[in-house]
Amino acid sequence: MIFKQPTANKYDAWYATPKGAFIDKVETDAAFSLFKAEPGLRVLDAGCGTGNYSIKLTNLGCKVTGIDLSSAMLEIAREKAAQLNLDIDFHCMDMTQLSFADNSFDAVFSMTAWEFIADSQQGFAELMRVVKPGGQLLIGMINSDSSWGEMYRERAQKEKDSVFHFAYTKTAQDLYTLNKDLLVGTADCLFVPPSAPDELFNLQEESASRTRGERPGFVVALWRKPQAG
Repeated sequence: MIFKQPTANKYDAWYATPKGAFIDKVETDAAFSLFKAEPGLRVLDAGCGTGNYSIKLTNLGCKVTGIDLSSAMLEIAREKAAQLNLDIDFHCMDMTQLSFADNSFDAVFSMTAWEFIADSQQGFAELMRVVKPGGQLLIGMINSDSSWGEMYRERAQKEKDSVFHFAYTKTAQDLYTLNKDLLVGTADCLFVPPSAPDELFNLQEESASRTRGERPGFVVALWRKPQAG
């Protein structure tokens, strides 16, 4: 998943739209309902893209290392961090082949990147490898078994410059069953369907859509690595 600069710019600009800002909010709320961010926590943001969550984690006091395969995405991430005077260490790296030693981080945080991992078991094992005993591993992704998953599959076929042209579809159950023994909790969000008009992307409609039985467009899971011994 190596994006060119125009694609990276388009991806980042989406967060500035009203719909993008709402989706970012509900996904962020879901992630931090599970993930415990504490000052001084050393966190690997795996698949950091343009640094959205790297910046959020740093603002919560975490010491963040962000990695991504896309140099174009990382260029934007570095620029944003510099503008905010934030000390974030960014590297161009494959999250399924990390160059870090075992037990290097207190936690691994990976949002909106798991859709691009071909071998889920290999990817999960590699992320868990670098987590310290007792540490957290959080993964959040688009749920392919939803109206959002269907929409992204259609876009991937029609738009060759779409980031989801490079994606692998995965369901909520695919995520939750990566390792049942270490799973601590799950969360879901984005119940407003993509076909809804922009004005319905609000918390009231999110709650109503959940009540109506819409499938969540985004799912999150948290695992904890066992303590040594």
